[in-house]
Amino acid sequence: MSQFTVDEIVRLIAALTPQERGRLLRLIVNPPSDDFLYRALPPAKEEFSADHDPLPWEGEDWETVGCL
Repeated sequence: MSQFTVDEIVRLIAALTPQERGRLLRLIVNPPSDDFLYRALPPAKEEFSADHDPLPWEGEDWETVGCL
């Protein structure tokens, strides 16, 4: 993911049409729900790793889970 400076962001906002600036303002004031965002921009495949099992069943102390 690229990172932008404030000056770069201001230039990008200045380049928006008045309608798009209004839309951006509405999104800032009333952000959409997580559900809406995940439907609009689903998580990328690389956001999840299947290379390892973070909680293997063979690990220690599983017998104590839920016994507190």
